[in-house]
Amino acid sequence: MKFLKNVLEEGSKLEEFNELELSPEDKELLEYLQQTKAKITVVGCGGAGNNTITRLKMEGIEGAKTVAINTDAQQLIRTKADKKILIGKKLTRGLGAGGNPKIGEEAAKESAEEIKAAIQDSDMVFITCGLGGGTGTGSAPVVAEISKKIGALTVAVVTLPFVMEGKVRMKNAMEGLERLKQHTDTLVVIPNEKLFEIVPNMPLKLAFKVADEVLINAVKGLVELITKDGLINVDFADVKAVMNNGGLAMIGIGESDSEKRAKEAVSMALNSPLLDVDIDGATGALIHVMGPEDLTLEEAREVVATVSSRLDPNATIIWGATIDENLENTVRVLLVITGVQSRIEFTDTGLKRKKLELTGIPKI
Repeated sequence: MKFLKNVLEEGSKLEEFNELELSPEDKELLEYLQQTKAKITVVGCGGAGNNTITRLKMEGIEGAKTVAINTDAQQLIRTKADKKILIGKKLTRGLGAGGNPKIGEEAAKESAEEIKAAIQDSDMVFITCGLGGGTGTGSAPVVAEISKKIGALTVAVVTLPFVMEGKVRMKNAMEGLERLKQHTDTLVVIPNEKLFEIVPNMPLKLAFKVADEVLINAVKGLVELITKDGLINVDFADVKAVMNNGGLAMIGIGESDSEKRAKEAVSMALNSPLLDVDIDGATGALIHVMGPEDLTLEEAREVVATVSSRLDPNATIIWGATIDENLENTVRVLLVITGVQSRIEFTDTGLKRKKLELTGIPKI
């Protein structure tokens, strides 16, 4: 059809549009937009948090400042970030927290002013760490408390230890989780143990790599849903509507490069062992559809329609679609379901399924 050909040709011309063609008024508007754009900071606490920050810095994360904090000077030296903070210099002398969350907490309190200065101008702060150790578990709730006090939307994305890491780390993680709940608007929990249901019989070394990869994809996917220009953009106010007082949240990630890639990707995300929750009662959902240059609006719509059909009609749904050239022929779907009741009971000895809550609930 001729009119469709014209639309495609015009679309190509628009892509070639550059700043040199902007009028003074347009340039003024662009400058204003830059000034009013939501300022987002990602803070990585402790070893796992620092690893996430390094990967995000190396791979590139659009529109966000990265901050790494640690009690271990050697770890910070190996970390790549926009800002590094060695916390608790007097307390630990840069030698780490020795797996003790109380030391991590006190170290963060000692360096509270430095942490505050690093996130002061942020509209939204993502805090990421692996719960169970000393620095991340102890410092993350302190960072969250500071973030809330400056008025930033505060979201934590954390992992829980593998059961094989022992009861002490799991107990530390549960206590850290409870403290984080008190100081975050939304707390996204990734139970590492559930990864064995995605990749059974994983070697130990691979298990930790997979856990890191899930954490990185979750943080990057969430941040770039807001910051990255795409097919369908999401603004900060929309995200705030879902994540402000979002409570406990869990994620599902799926991808496919088949002929029915969108359908399979969203199905995989909804059936992810990580998303072991009753989504019927969820208060909200963030949906990020990512794909290559040939990602279509129809594919994005199919993903959103599938998720919407599973949620309560009153749930707030925010979605966006972005282009990622690295995905080649693959469509990736990131779901963040907020205000959920997990089917998994987090205990200091590991994870167990809540039997009493399963009555009448279809398996996801």
